[in-house]
Amino acid sequence: MTLAGGAVHAKDVLVKIGHIAPLSGPQAHYGKDNESGARLAIDDLNKMKIQVDGGTAKFQLVAEDDAADPKTGAIVAQKLCDMKVNGIVGHLNSGTTIPASRIYYDCGIPQITPSATTPKVTKQGFESVFRVIAHDGVLGVALAKYAVDEMKVKRVVVIDDRTGYGQPLADIFTKQLEAKGVKVLERHYTNDKATDFAAILTSVKRVNPDLVFYGGMDAQAGPMLRQMKQLGIKAKLIGGDGICTTELMRLGGDNVGSNVLCAEGGMALSKMPGGPAFEKRFKAQFKADIQVYAPFVYDAVMTMGMAMKNAKSADPKKYLPKLKEIRHEGVIGTIAFDEVGDVLNAAVTLNSYGPQGKFPVKVVN
Repeated sequence: MTLAGGAVHAKDVLVKIGHIAPLSGPQAHYGKDNESGARLAIDDLNKMKIQVDGGTAKFQLVAEDDAADPKTGAIVAQKLCDMKVNGIVGHLNSGTTIPASRIYYDCGIPQITPSATTPKVTKQGFESVFRVIAHDGVLGVALAKYAVDEMKVKRVVVIDDRTGYGQPLADIFTKQLEAKGVKVLERHYTNDKATDFAAILTSVKRVNPDLVFYGGMDAQAGPMLRQMKQLGIKAKLIGGDGICTTELMRLGGDNVGSNVLCAEGGMALSKMPGGPAFEKRFKAQFKADIQVYAPFVYDAVMTMGMAMKNAKSADPKKYLPKLKEIRHEGVIGTIAFDEVGDVLNAAVTLNSYGPQGKFPVKVVN
């Protein structure tokens, strides 16, 4: 655990924002990217001198590592409840967010996830759960529509990592694909720790698809792309926001290019209202490229802070109603929530890769 925010003075009101993401393991680059976005927001909130509960809010970030593991995520969630943090931004993964969200709900702490995209997150009946990114129902439909209408695919294999993120996304994609008249040739399963896909890809090569869909993260998609090239598989690879990172180019080597298409919630960074300025600031402070979610994390923290400002309180019971009715102009655009806590009017950006990295191909509203 780390604390950021500086010393607390007598007239300050300590406001603790919990942030949880994988800070260790193969997904640590996502977690560190997310945490950096949160730290920028904490700095900005403290500069605003927000008045809550009779004093000036002194925001502190309580950062925890869930290692992308649901059991660890639940343990960390209970720890943050016991610490009586004022709000939660996280978790990164759907598989960790879902069990943790019940814990936060039971202890009365509002939660905004910047990146957990499975639809189930906001359909559990928890009024305190919110999401600032398009969910997989939107991403899966957009990918299937593009694959059939634009790529004209006929032969498709679907692979997923059986996580709370990857499997539902693959299910949605498969359902939408078949609704458009394209039958999936084979469906394969791996896990989010795998690096050897020889058995799966040998079967894939035999059926000779023109498209492979992968529901999972870049830590598996990268090695999969390398091994596809080694086996002479010419199929394109597409997937959701889990593979839509700058890190994919390193992980996948020279088999990452126009043969890869990925979808991410929201506008491309360059098209976000505050994207270019945020990217410049992020790079200057952290000496690193943005992976995917840092702008969404920044906006999630800022949105929570603005709800507290509007309520003049960091008490979850008092600012939760303001969070439900919030309208905040953020880096990613206007943030407002529907009746279940999903962000309104979420866009989806389809991206591919070239010599200069990831670039947008099409925006779907």
